[in-house]
Amino acid sequence: MRLHVLSLLALCACVSWAAVISPHHMWSKLILTHHWPNTFCSMEHCHPNISYWTLHGLWPDKGMDCNSSWHFNPSLIEDLLPDMNKSWPDLRNRSSVSFWKYEWHKHGTCAAKAESLNSQHKYFSKALELYHKLDLSSVLVKFGITPSDKYYPFSQVEGAIENVYGFKPKIQCVHSSKGGDFQSLGQIEICFDSDFTLMDCEKQSAKETFAKTGWDHFRGAKKASGFSVCDPDIPVYYPPLP
Repeated sequence: MRLHVLSLLALCACVSWAAVISPHHMWSKLILTHHWPNTFCSMEHCHPNISYWTLHGLWPDKGMDCNSSWHFNPSLIEDLLPDMNKSWPDLRNRSSVSFWKYEWHKHGTCAAKAESLNSQHKYFSKALELYHKLDLSSVLVKFGITPSDKYYPFSQVEGAIENVYGFKPKIQCVHSSKGGDFQSLGQIEICFDSDFTLMDCEKQSAKETFAKTGWDHFRGAKKASGFSVCDPDIPVYYPPLP
């Protein structure tokens, strides 16, 4: 009996150690999400006129609301606030603090499972660093893709991004309510592994649900049609500022 008990204890110890070195909920991919403001604002009431792609979030591929007791404290990122107000604005409100708080609770506390992102400052500064390094707005301009009344083949948009980054993005659109006439370019996801090295994004993922409904949950917004993966056979509209 004693040997049996000791064996069970040894087994439990091994299982516990395995859980420590290989957490079940540890993420393996980060998704840096960009919004084209004019497309987003076609679904929501917005205040700004912004002519560049804004940062929407840095999302790990596993977990949401991982630590509700880890409260957001803007004083910890005070040095980042000028950049965050410009690059990571809440498109619907003049103050972005509630938006950043939401992103921290929903995604930052999960990203923080990695030592490289285990503080509010690390999380937000890394997201800004990746955003500026990618410089999505400039990449599209370089390939002649600019906001206008013309339509672009989807392959031209996707190809431009792949050409520069060397990996596949996930490009999402708002589809015309009239059917298959056109789709508006609205959200672009760029993916990184745990070492912040670029990697291919999957066309479909759990984040698809968030892309469609995340803003509906955020502060009780009315349900909008939301973003979904662009149809490669339908022309893409890249709406200019009104």
